Amino acid sequence: MSRTLVTGVRRASLELADRSVQGLTRDAAKRLLDCVLAGLALIALSPLFLLIALLIRLDGPGPVLYRRRVLGRGGTGFDAFKFRTMVVNGDAVLAARPELRARLAAEHKLRYDPRVTRAGHLLRRLSLDELPQLFNVLRGEMSLVGPRMISPPELARYGDQAGELLAVRPGLTGLWQVSGRSALEPGSRVRLDLEYVRTRSFWLDLKLLLLTVTAVAGGRGAY
Repeated sequence: MSRTLVTGVRRASLELADRSVQGLTRDAAKRLLDCVLAGLALIALSPLFLLIALLIRLDGPGPVLYRRRVLGRGGTGFDAFKFRTMVVNGDAVLAARPELRARLAAEHKLRYDPRVTRAGHLLRRLSLDELPQLFNVLRGEMSLVGPRMISPPELARYGDQAGELLAVRPGLTGLWQVSGRSALEPGSRVRLDLEYVRTRSFWLDLKLLLLTVTAVAGGRGAY
């Protein structure tokens, strides 16, 4: 990814940020909601975090957490945390299966991924693998609700829409999460993310958080 592309996207996203009094008030309320709910969730879920860490360590060698380099608000890079759900030699496994590599490039995710561990299948099915991103929320790198994260290699494919998507913090959940998640086509995901960016509000965030509980409980689009 070229430095020119990153600089251009960063400038465009900052220009699109809402700096009106109403926009700043909305952002302050959103940040307060993020900090309160993420903090309470981390306290309440701490025993579950320990259980998941033990499960991952018993399932095979490798670290408990996986760090994925992504772009935040304004195109600033940061490491998004996840519980590790793949084998440590996942790149080698994919390199040996060119047909899977081609499918991954086209669909961005594999329904039947040989790199995913036994514990990883369970964590993904229950939507528990992304819980460590609550720390990213507290650090101000993410929000509870927002568009999907964009990694540096993915940036070019978003074209002129990248600046608008990076005008806000990426979210742990969002419109895409409650509308089908991994079952959605890539074009539909982008459309839903743009719809959120353009219509975002404090009350929409509350609605999407409640709908996320229903979506996760039903396991729709999780794999």
